Amino acid sequence: MSEIRLYVTTNEKKAGQVLDLMTPVFEDEELPIATTEIDEKNDVWEASIYLYAADEDEVRGRFEALLKPTFADLVVQKEVLPDIDWIAKSLEGLKPVRAGRFLVHGSHDRDKVGSSDIAIEIEAGQAFGTGHHGTTAGCLETIEKVVASRRVRNALDLGTGSGVLAIAVRKLRNIPVLATDIDPIAVRVAKENVRSNGIASGVTLETAPGFHSTAFSRHGPFDLIIANILARPLIKMAPQLVAHLAPGGSVILSGILAEQRWKVLAAYNGAHLRHVRTIWRNGWVTIHLDRP
Repeated sequence: MSEIRLYVTTNEKKAGQVLDLMTPVFEDEELPIATTEIDEKNDVWEASIYLYAADEDEVRGRFEALLKPTFADLVVQKEVLPDIDWIAKSLEGLKPVRAGRFLVHGSHDRDKVGSSDIAIEIEAGQAFGTGHHGTTAGCLETIEKVVASRRVRNALDLGTGSGVLAIAVRKLRNIPVLATDIDPIAVRVAKENVRSNGIASGVTLETAPGFHSTAFSRHGPFDLIIANILARPLIKMAPQLVAHLAPGGSVILSGILAEQRWKVLAAYNGAHLRHVRTIWRNGWVTIHLDRP
């Protein structure tokens, strides 16, 4: 069934306000909503809702009615999302990746899983994070160390992508995991991956742009927060991220180039976290910090 995106273009402040209006109306119907930065220099943002094309008239009418009292100047636009067989774009030809006890593999390499391995099966798709990137492998290694050495009662995977890190935490410990992403397509892919890895419950996946969503307050504070994103947004969100960290909790940050690590560390030291260790993988680093 074809899918579309209805959206308005505005600035960051108004996009956040539009999102706040949309949340109570559409969130309970499982219609993904999000804000996205389009042009940082000129402060251009989009606030979007994703839906099936057959529902366009009904949803568009409600969206426009929602905007009219406060944002009558904003015009609702439409993007038709391409139908792509992402399963066909499989991991064929990519070897399984080992990170500690974890083995991340495609379905074609199930026979490579050993009896002591913690297997995570991920096929190639739209969502970033198959384990073949240094940032994902670094996170997996650090997750194993943290969960083995500290009391972790709940976890947040911020910017979950394929869901591989949320799956890893849940396979290590029977604890609740909230996995969020700004991209609703990534959330759908992650849900499929969670199910295909035999996880029937315990992982909650939600579309959440930044920390605007109520999901974080509903499920937090968290003993473990994992954010495999990029250095710049990690720096920007440091105060908000730490605000959702439980006392004595741990943070795992990645998506950071080696030369960017000092700026990231400075931001989180400034938010009163302590550096524990840094893992290096192919020019990228994964940083583990904790709250004393």
